[in-house]
Amino acid sequence: MQNDKGSSAVGVVDLFCGAGGLSYGLASAGLSIRVGVDLDVGCKYPYETNIRARFVAADVAKLTPSDLDHLFGDAQVRVLCACAPCQPFSSANVQTRGCAHSKYGLGFEVLRIVEETIPAVVVMENVPKFRKSPVYEKILAGLDSAGYYVDTSVVNAAAYGTPQNRKRLVLLASRLGPITLELPQLAPTEYKTVRDAIGGLPPIGAGETCPDDPLHTALRMSSRNLARIRASVPGGSWKSWPTHLDISVASPTTSTSAYGRMEWDKPAPTITTQCCGFGNGRFGHPEQDRAISLREAALLQGFPPDYRFVPQGRSVKKTVVARMIGNAVPVPLAQAIGRSILSHISKHI
Repeated sequence: MQNDKGSSAVGVVDLFCGAGGLSYGLASAGLSIRVGVDLDVGCKYPYETNIRARFVAADVAKLTPSDLDHLFGDAQVRVLCACAPCQPFSSANVQTRGCAHSKYGLGFEVLRIVEETIPAVVVMENVPKFRKSPVYEKILAGLDSAGYYVDTSVVNAAAYGTPQNRKRLVLLASRLGPITLELPQLAPTEYKTVRDAIGGLPPIGAGETCPDDPLHTALRMSSRNLARIRASVPGGSWKSWPTHLDISVASPTTSTSAYGRMEWDKPAPTITTQCCGFGNGRFGHPEQDRAISLREAALLQGFPPDYRFVPQGRSVKKTVVARMIGNAVPVPLAQAIGRSILSHISKHI
């Protein structure tokens, strides 16, 4: 896409930008993306290729006010996005951890940057459990002290057109005046489905790659897991398998969604960084005997079908790309955030 739709008067700096899900959605809504910042240099190619904005490999904890001034450039209205990694707050992180966890500190770094640079608008997105962290309360108090109006919403990305059930906390803050996230667009009966997103892709087998799309590639499966997925039905559970198949996974702590197939006519479950492994959740293809491919995972996150994660001719490291996809803000939700920001700015400037 061309990152030239937005007014140059409004500039976005996207911290923790990853492969660009949030930036892509904001740009397609009409915002001008100045730069994306992430510590993972592997995100440089997908970010710059798809967003057409500069990528800076940097540790957010080391950014200074002068660094941010340089990144924003001549933008008259500064929008700072800071979707810090959600792992410390996610239910997928099964161990209880205190504030000493290194990634908790990123929340405090975001607050420091906001207090030092005072952007007009601040955007944060995280898992709902982020609200229960001490970092969250500090951020709210800091934003209030700095003169921001703050709106927080827990929403399902499916209600904004993402073919996936994904509950997220969206925080919007503005010094211009009250700001809110636009209301959900879809009722549950109108949610986009797995079929809507991936039903038209050519079939592939476990361990195979589509010759026309290197990202449409699926992990190999052991003979045991092939037998398991063949015994699985869409929306079912490993508990219905024949006894000889479930002996190594049956335990009180094993989720009933593990080793499950998606259902064609429902939204996908939450896409995680491990979404391309059959045993990591309900990530089995609805009818093909394999886990979903990387391209399918990207489509279920709302990325367009031509979104590029790896340079042409370069080998695809599945776990690396899966992490990029699973960590992304769903594009349709990002578009809704972008529309909300533009509507807000137009009312106050």
